[in-house]
Amino acid sequence: MKQIVASLIILLIAAGSALASRTEPSLAHQTKGPVDSSPRTLFQQHIPGIAEQYIGMPFKMGGNPRQTGSTDNSSLFYAIYATAAQRAGLTYRAYLPMRYLLENTSQVDDKTVQNGDLIVLDNNLAAMVYQVEPSGRLHFIYASEKRQQVIAFHSDNLVYQAYWMEHLRGFFRLNPDMLRPAR
Repeated sequence: MKQIVASLIILLIAAGSALASRTEPSLAHQTKGPVDSSPRTLFQQHIPGIAEQYIGMPFKMGGNPRQTGSTDNSSLFYAIYATAAQRAGLTYRAYLPMRYLLENTSQVDDKTVQNGDLIVLDNNLAAMVYQVEPSGRLHFIYASEKRQQVIAFHSDNLVYQAYWMEHLRGFFRLNPDMLRPAR
């Protein structure tokens, strides 16, 4: 009898272990709530990978990343937005010089910042938020005339606190009409 009970216990432990190993992976793929695969969300998800390709690119006023291998801020943002839009099945409206780009954005609360939003200083210098970590850490990219290249930095950076936050005008998001369904 003891042998049968011991065999049953071993069998139950083995079955439970096998069952647990089969169910754990499927639980890992489950999410809490619906998955948002809207074109706008896909657009935002493509931004980090696209933006990182430009880090270190030479700065040139009027540069065009695709034609000259150099860029200024307006062309950098256009290249990132247009590529992310295309990959998400959208069309980005058009290249706009910085002044006009900023006229096509709306200010957002700093607690709601998303990939693709802009941080704008009081002199209209802007950097793109290319990634927001779950911890709230922000990653930025911009074409620096002073450093003569595209640079990236994050919100834990001392320069972010000492310069960017001291001169902050706000965070801005593209107006919805800047992205349209692709035809």
